[in-house]
Amino acid sequence: MSKTEAKRTSVLLTGFDPFDREAINPSWEAVRALDGAKIGRATVHARQMPCVFGDALEALANAMDELKPQLVLCVGQAGGRSEITPERIAINIDDGRIADNAGHQPIDLPVVPGAPAAYFSTLPIKAIVRDLRAAGIPSSVSNSAGTFVCNHIFYGLMHRIATHPVSGLPGVRGGFIHIPYLPEQAARFPGAPSMSLATMTEALRIAVATALTVKQDVAETGGQLH
Repeated sequence: MSKTEAKRTSVLLTGFDPFDREAINPSWEAVRALDGAKIGRATVHARQMPCVFGDALEALANAMDELKPQLVLCVGQAGGRSEITPERIAINIDDGRIADNAGHQPIDLPVVPGAPAAYFSTLPIKAIVRDLRAAGIPSSVSNSAGTFVCNHIFYGLMHRIATHPVSGLPGVRGGFIHIPYLPEQAARFPGAPSMSLATMTEALRIAVATALTVKQDVAETGGQLH
């Protein structure tokens, strides 16, 4: 390994396998398009996560142990949303409206028993929104990651960062971003918004670049009335 490669930052991007009778998941398609990409001094590593409660956290932990990333960005599908939405907060609850890919449907169970009620993202979410909008990509802050496997892995990520610091890599940052349907998915749901894979991939590239360079988030409005 060269000195240049040895000094590179490792970034972990995760996306999910398809769920809820879908044949494709835009989160994985966008994430894997960036596998091996060089963003600044960082190398991106993409990993697919199972859309299964519990199993997703195990797969995430294994990937983090393998790669020892300094930045972890988990990505998931949010059918019906029209924008790229960095999530503000993960809550300690599993409440499946539908079953996961293993047939599990937990109701009102904690992600991690006895752990804090919630964790905030440590990504500069408002700076990411700012930079995406500047690039012509619709984006806004989201204040709810739901209660399905997306929130499950988001909470698990933040809990792991808080309680299992990666040896030799202090200050690991992490968070979650939801992305819309792909056009071929939205075609099955008349009126549903969508976004091209190329746009979503570029959005994630910008999000990673911003997260690597912006240490203090910008003080811009990202709140909602309801």
